[in-house]
Amino acid sequence: MLIRPDHRGRFGAFGGRYVPETLIPALEELDRQFERAWADSHFREEYAHYLSEYVGRPSPITEARKLSAQTGLHVVVKREDLNHTGAHKINNALGQCLLALRMGKKRIIAETGAGQHGVATATVCALFGLECEVYMGVEDIARQQLNVFRMKLLGAKVNPVSSGTKTLKDALNEAMRDWVTNVGDTHYIIGSVAGPHPYPYMVREFQRVIGDEARAQYLDRYGRLPDVGIACVGGGSNAMGLFSAFVPDADVRLIGVEAGGLGLETGKHAAPLTAGSPGVLHGSYSYLMQDEDGQILGTHSVSAGLDYPGVGAEHSYLKDIGRVEYIAITDDEALAAFRWVAREEGLIPAFESAHAFAPLHDRKLLPAGTRVLVNMSGRGDKDMETAARLLDL
Repeated sequence: MLIRPDHRGRFGAFGGRYVPETLIPALEELDRQFERAWADSHFREEYAHYLSEYVGRPSPITEARKLSAQTGLHVVVKREDLNHTGAHKINNALGQCLLALRMGKKRIIAETGAGQHGVATATVCALFGLECEVYMGVEDIARQQLNVFRMKLLGAKVNPVSSGTKTLKDALNEAMRDWVTNVGDTHYIIGSVAGPHPYPYMVREFQRVIGDEARAQYLDRYGRLPDVGIACVGGGSNAMGLFSAFVPDADVRLIGVEAGGLGLETGKHAAPLTAGSPGVLHGSYSYLMQDEDGQILGTHSVSAGLDYPGVGAEHSYLKDIGRVEYIAITDDEALAAFRWVAREEGLIPAFESAHAFAPLHDRKLLPAGTRVLVNMSGRGDKDMETAARLLDL
């Protein structure tokens, strides 16, 4: 059975609504509208129609034969990279855009780190004729120029954010400020399972298609479930999308892979579940990277999409009850996996997804013979410039 937040919007101790009073009515209305829409067969049919006819779902699973042979595992990959726009992000952007239309909103705002959520949001706004503005840190703009151009080509206004660490955290800050000011006609499409209730639950539900498909596909092909499901975790939407289908299956281990950056011991990482503590950020109580005074620490990852000091409330809950194991993978390990998967399987993962492939080498974590399902959350087109600079090919 799927986990639902309680009446306060909490998964156990985590979640809630820590926002300015002016946003409470908007969040309550969003909660009501989503529950009505999600219970409406016509809305679900429309969502499924666009997932099929526009996004290109279902995305297939692919057996990674050479990775399997080299590791002694049985490796199968869920191919979210084959979605329109190149990642899982469009599942959520599409669902929220349909909800915004149902609510009569004419303007959409979003935040983005790696740019994939921004591109997905700009794409569905172009499809439905909605005004779109995206907030993005200048550090991420510099390393994701291709996605910045794609957003602009699709008609979105990209607002550079130069405060703080100039990355995803600060882009989300600015998007929240915009929403507070323009809540009457604007819907904020948060890109991950972070933020105040109902976002963690709503985004999980829109991304649930990943795990529902993968579970059915694996059962159909192999007549059983995998031993382990693995996904990268930043805010955590692709991982919750995969994990949600398997949480009730006690025999399926679930492993979330965070950004270990330059190493946990250096403090230059983005691994709040592995090395953080609970606190409040962006309207929600979850695990964070913070100092002893509760001040948010700077983060580092080669992956812009994982470069975030917090994580979704449901991930925090799943960690505390021991249902999901969370580990950290360094930049160097992720880059090595990026090249390994490309050379051996002809699949070029996003830097984010490369973190999920890296643990396949760890026999202590994954003994030989383990049947592993890896969620490839996106493709690496957006990371080519950075990869060309960092890899000696």
